[in-house]
Amino acid sequence: MTHVLSAVAWPYANGPRHIGHVAGFGVPSDVFSRYMRMAGHDVLMVSGTDEHGTPILVAADKEGVSAKELADKNNTVIVTDLVDLGLSYDLFTRTTTGNHYAVVQELFRTVHANGYMVEQTALAAISPSTGRTLPDRYIEGTCPICQYPDARGDQCDNCGNQLDPTDLINPRSKINGETPSFVETQHFFLDLPALAGSLSAWLDEREASGTWRPNVIKFSQNILKEIRPRAMTRDIDWGIPVPGWEDQPSKRLYVWFDAVIGYLSASIEWARRTGDPERWRDWWNDPEALSYYFMGKDNIVFHSQIWPAELLAYDGRGDRGGEPGTYGVLNLPTEVVSSEFLTMGDQQFSSSRGHVLYVQDVLARYGPDPLRYFICAAGPETADAAFTWAEFVQRNNSELVAGWGNLVNRTATMIAKSFGEIPAAGALEPVDEAVLEAVRAGFDTVGDLLGRHRQRAAIAEAMRVVGEVNKYVTVTEPYKMKDESQRERLATVLHVAAQCVSDCNTLLAPFLPHAANKVHLVLGGEGEFMPMPRIEQVDELDPDNGAGLVSYPVITGDYSATPTWGTRPVTVGATVEKPTPVFTKLDPSVVEEELARVG
Repeated sequence: MTHVLSAVAWPYANGPRHIGHVAGFGVPSDVFSRYMRMAGHDVLMVSGTDEHGTPILVAADKEGVSAKELADKNNTVIVTDLVDLGLSYDLFTRTTTGNHYAVVQELFRTVHANGYMVEQTALAAISPSTGRTLPDRYIEGTCPICQYPDARGDQCDNCGNQLDPTDLINPRSKINGETPSFVETQHFFLDLPALAGSLSAWLDEREASGTWRPNVIKFSQNILKEIRPRAMTRDIDWGIPVPGWEDQPSKRLYVWFDAVIGYLSASIEWARRTGDPERWRDWWNDPEALSYYFMGKDNIVFHSQIWPAELLAYDGRGDRGGEPGTYGVLNLPTEVVSSEFLTMGDQQFSSSRGHVLYVQDVLARYGPDPLRYFICAAGPETADAAFTWAEFVQRNNSELVAGWGNLVNRTATMIAKSFGEIPAAGALEPVDEAVLEAVRAGFDTVGDLLGRHRQRAAIAEAMRVVGEVNKYVTVTEPYKMKDESQRERLATVLHVAAQCVSDCNTLLAPFLPHAANKVHLVLGGEGEFMPMPRIEQVDELDPDNGAGLVSYPVITGDYSATPTWGTRPVTVGATVEKPTPVFTKLDPSVVEEELARVG
């Protein structure tokens, strides 16, 4: 058993999440975490809503509410969506908790004490009409490197390089189009050049492991070439107070400094809530523990440079030396698992333009199984991928319904009609042995692919195995065995089919946990096969710190009953009744209905 940290990107709480978001951070992390639990590892899956920064203030102003009120509302929406999608967090929390504030401030103090947080004068972008600081991402202009016309003030999405607002050619406010003013201000900067050598050595070691996706490791190494100090404070009144600057309420820590620390603070909060407050150290201080960070490609820089730099600075492992703080030496990421973008047809998702599919709407109309299946089978694993309603319907009907659902339905129907329970098997024939072996072999092939984050190939292999079992039923023709003399052979074939369905259900369980529970019941099982997350209202642990929370909803769950990854004998005599379909066939008219809805 290995301690495995699944660190899942924190969805920003300025609005509901769309399916492009969960295709990057949500479903891939859950599939991996569920598989690793099944494989016997001790998994800690953590995340939460990211609730600081100017975009929250801008959105709150539009709605006429406070930043905290907006964050509270969107936190509730996001928590509900992610639970309905079946994402099995051990803890999904918030960045406005007192626990998070305390952890972030401890890291800042130690990084500063070690000499990696230096005070410098900088130019801050100010809105002339409001006098409010404009966040980097709310300033757009022409990239000075590749000439892309819509680069942001923190990064160019076209060439991937980090930028500052003052780098942009013809900068403009994304909010109202006005040209920002730039004024001098004091900020703390993370001295990335003093950490560049350690970052480079770590990335070289990660490249040598051969486990990172090539685009992620190459991008991460390339951005080291232009490394420079990065401001970690902002002129804003919504965020975590800066230690040492308590007398300056308009100074706050940069949202991206505090958000990535959430992986650590959520782990600590989880441990505190279990009653064993030091238990988080098993995932963070043990050098044998593994950690996997899941996100979309637009967040690579923060997870392969900023967060590792913060960890190295906290540990004192840069050019300036230093000593770790009270949390001890903290582990660097084992792997940054970045997905590409899921697009809506040939266009990017855009909430402002109404070109968007919110998670809550898709789940309400079609449930979690078709969406999870589409993301796993056709999602943006290593290249941008397009979501279309035509492909969504086609994959649901021809693969889920006609392939897996048909196998479950016809197997259970024949057992219910002929025996009413799973029959005992007689002597096995070569055709029986062959299909059982083919299914058992799937645990090695699918498991290997899942462990290497190749989920598209993994679900394709699992569905190939389903196809082999469908062929077995077609070849053996149990539905034609009517005579009493064939009854023993009928029992054997249906027993083998039931065993194969059960094992295929295990193979598909990390991808389709909701369906796995339904199939488990179809075959006479009881209770949940795959444990599911739940929403729990909890009290604030540190009410004197944080943003004034009293209580808040978290996602958590007890996953100790997760089944093991491997075959398990079906229960002879388990009652099997005539089933209802596990999946719903979608009418082709859905395509036009959904296109009209977006239009």
